[in-house]
Amino acid sequence: MILLYGLKYIHKGVDIKFPLISDIASTSVITVDITSTIADAMEMMLKHDHRNVIVKDNECYKILTVVDILNIQNDFLYADKPLSKLDLPEVPIIAKNKNVLDTMEYLNDSIEYICAVNPDKTLYGLVTHTDITSNIDPETLMENYTLSDLLNLRSEVKSVKKDTPTSIVLKEITKEALDNVIIVENRKPIGILTTKDILKLIKNKNNLEIEVSEYMSTPVDTIHRDSSIKEALEFINKKHYKRVVVVDDEGALEGIITQKELISLTYAGWAAMMNKHQEELSEINNMLKNENKEYQIIASTDSLTGLYNRYKFSELYMSSYLTMTQRENDMSLILLDIDAFKQINDTYGHNVGDKVLIQISKALLEKIRSTDILCRWGGEEFIILLPAVNLEEASKLAEKIRVYIEELKIDFVSKITASFGVTKIDKGDNMQDVIGRADKALYLAKHSGRNCVKTQLGS
Repeated sequence: MILLYGLKYIHKGVDIKFPLISDIASTSVITVDITSTIADAMEMMLKHDHRNVIVKDNECYKILTVVDILNIQNDFLYADKPLSKLDLPEVPIIAKNKNVLDTMEYLNDSIEYICAVNPDKTLYGLVTHTDITSNIDPETLMENYTLSDLLNLRSEVKSVKKDTPTSIVLKEITKEALDNVIIVENRKPIGILTTKDILKLIKNKNNLEIEVSEYMSTPVDTIHRDSSIKEALEFINKKHYKRVVVVDDEGALEGIITQKELISLTYAGWAAMMNKHQEELSEINNMLKNENKEYQIIASTDSLTGLYNRYKFSELYMSSYLTMTQRENDMSLILLDIDAFKQINDTYGHNVGDKVLIQISKALLEKIRSTDILCRWGGEEFIILLPAVNLEEASKLAEKIRVYIEELKIDFVSKITASFGVTKIDKGDNMQDVIGRADKALYLAKHSGRNCVKTQLGS
């Protein structure tokens, strides 16, 4: 039996709630006007111990983060520069009377915040991934899923040794727009440096030439790779963390899984549950039936390019691998990376960078077969799975794509090139090993002058 109370239902004794945005949004938000200077914004961040500040620009809202400060602090006159001169990303807005399900469409955005607004579009508060995960009912999760199921989908974790100079670590954080760096000793995590720690370093004007171990937060709370998604969410909510640091049986670093990845899987679980109990949920189905398909698409696609995301790619990889082993077919994989993409963003702005990614995506779709699987792997990286294709054929295809990209005419950008890593998939390979080989080949291509194709065989 289902009992409805607004956006809440009770199914088989499980009370599942869909809270309003106004119930979960944090109203502890600092704001400055677009006419303010960087120094003004910096003073507000330090005063309130915040890692970001919302910038009001007429009827829209933008965000300035600690990483942005690091990017521009080398400019001698940066402190007096008005915020209006910066290319700050716009933060999406959502009405405060919407419910948590309506945040779904924003989860694939690179910006991990949503501004909750009043009916007159004035700022009510800020919704973060922390706010969303704190309001996900663990009973709706697929408890059979463990963190190891997500490890292949994560972004590459950045780790450094404890004697690395802090200035080098900050350069890496700035270069790769990282939220954190893990400090390791004998592959085991012994500390973490986050953007919040960086804010304190800037505030205190600390010496950045000494070892990062002097400033890292320690010890590092970790969770085992066999823990369930439910346990990971409970861990994050209890500790008030933005991420989980995952380790193996020996305590060695396996990776980092963010709130965003946990949320995406949770919403996919919600969508599956809605389908399974569609008849029983008929009283709320009118609200969800048109959105359910959209939720499934969002859970499996990249919001910018429309290509498959890592989660969906992993699912398709497993089914393709099973077919390969049953039919004893060949299968290959291509990993490609747009050369000097950061320079494109720095020179022309992120809007142009996004247009380049979209056009490259379309170009790749034109050159592959309908049976091939194309995914935006992250940032400027793409991955192509080629069923029934051997290594030689895959290398030839990569070369054709390389030439095609080099000859593309893209507005605002004079020339685009890409580097390629190609490998074949053998029986007994797991996905992580295959992608690792392709990444080694890609690394070789990058260090061979870029704009070329390299291959890597299995052991």
